[in-house]
Amino acid sequence: MSRLPTLADRVRHETEVKHSRFLALAAPVESPEAALAFVAEVGDPAATHNCWAYRIGDLYRSSDDGEPAGTAGRPILSAIDGQGFDQVVVVVTRWFGGIKLGAGGLVRAYGGCAAECLRTAPRRELVEFVDCTIAFGFADTGAVHAALAAHGADKLDEQFDATGSRLQLRLPADRLEALREQLRDATRDRARVIDADTQAGERSG
Repeated sequence: MSRLPTLADRVRHETEVKHSRFLALAAPVESPEAALAFVAEVGDPAATHNCWAYRIGDLYRSSDDGEPAGTAGRPILSAIDGQGFDQVVVVVTRWFGGIKLGAGGLVRAYGGCAAECLRTAPRRELVEFVDCTIAFGFADTGAVHAALAAHGADKLDEQFDATGSRLQLRLPADRLEALREQLRDATRDRARVIDADTQAGERSG
């Protein structure tokens, strides 16, 4: 399942346009709350403007922070989309240098600074995961754990009763059907996936 990448770490890029200093700071984020927390953290109260944008799947927001409407936040958001990122926030801080840039100049400066910040940044692939539950008898424990290892599944919880085990897992969504098939073949359909919920996420580490 194809997904856009996010940033591997925080990145920065600084440039000067007609004596105005522009500093772009970008970070990977998983929620709008985390994005706004980053904006609050890195914005410089002494600067002329702290403009920003974030993209998290279908959620996005931007701010011109006092610059003419559409000249800062939207170009930053366009830079995020243009560089092919998801789950990213970018703050571009400007210290005015005494020369007005005009609307077109502001669009180029904010968008260009954000785009250059992201262009060479290290990327980390996002993966869609599915949580599922597998029920199986004790006799099939070895076969089940071998299948989990083969498909990159992480064990979240395991419960036992008189008939066997109920195992809660998380694995890449595109491996679920292959896991089903291996379990069916290895246990003669005794071990089965009985519940599955797909969700977006990324493996820690």
